Amino acid sequence: MIITDTHTHLYSEAFDEDRAEMMQRALDAGVQRFFIPAIDSAYTQSMLDLEANYPDNVFLMMGLHPTHVKENYKEELALVEEWLDKRKFYAIGEIGVDLYWDKTLLKEQQEAFAYQIRLAKKHQLPIVIHCRDAFDEVFEVLEQEKGKGLFGIFHCFTGNLEHAQRAISYNMKLGIGGVVTFKNGKIDQFLNEIGLEHIVLETDAPYLAPTPYRGKRNESFYIVNVLQKLSSIYSLSEEEIAAITTKNSKDIFGI
Repeated sequence: MIITDTHTHLYSEAFDEDRAEMMQRALDAGVQRFFIPAIDSAYTQSMLDLEANYPDNVFLMMGLHPTHVKENYKEELALVEEWLDKRKFYAIGEIGVDLYWDKTLLKEQQEAFAYQIRLAKKHQLPIVIHCRDAFDEVFEVLEQEKGKGLFGIFHCFTGNLEHAQRAISYNMKLGIGGVVTFKNGKIDQFLNEIGLEHIVLETDAPYLAPTPYRGKRNESFYIVNVLQKLSSIYSLSEEEIAAITTKNSKDIFGI
């Protein structure tokens, strides 16, 4: 059984003390493919080091995270573009809009989001969307940029059924992680109305650990708990869920 974690920050400082052991736990559980989102240029070397240590399992993205869109965001976007011209990446991400912490840079976040979508189209890459308290603002940009070449993953999906259907209409898969196991997560109440062909698995480690680890550091091994929950929701075996969602990830990332 091959399990794919489509979104995990394995280079995070949260893993500096036990990264090798954490990775081995995931590998032993059948998690063989790890897709690594970017945040900003400060983390690029850590991502490259992770890839060098796990070249058969780790696949890097490039992009500027919306919470790291600051006054110097154009310089950061120039570095994103420079890296895309320099070597292979598997997606542009994570990109989008986050209004949970700060609403003052909404215009800049949307500009950076749209710019990176256009970079993705240029390089024929998927996008991986971060959306927090910003569905309307994210959909506004997707509506503007929709059409040929737009595809990817709506990471850490936490919306309602209408949001899900609209995201899918823009050629997005839904990234389902620990939230689906939360008592108040709500997405488990309608997810079976979404075809499994639109779903990929993720952890967003070290964030959003699933039940029964909620509130603790998340890690890619815990994707097994997400897999178990989806097995229950869709009334399919864990092996079937793993196979379908891994196929979906291959359709997105091309590997």
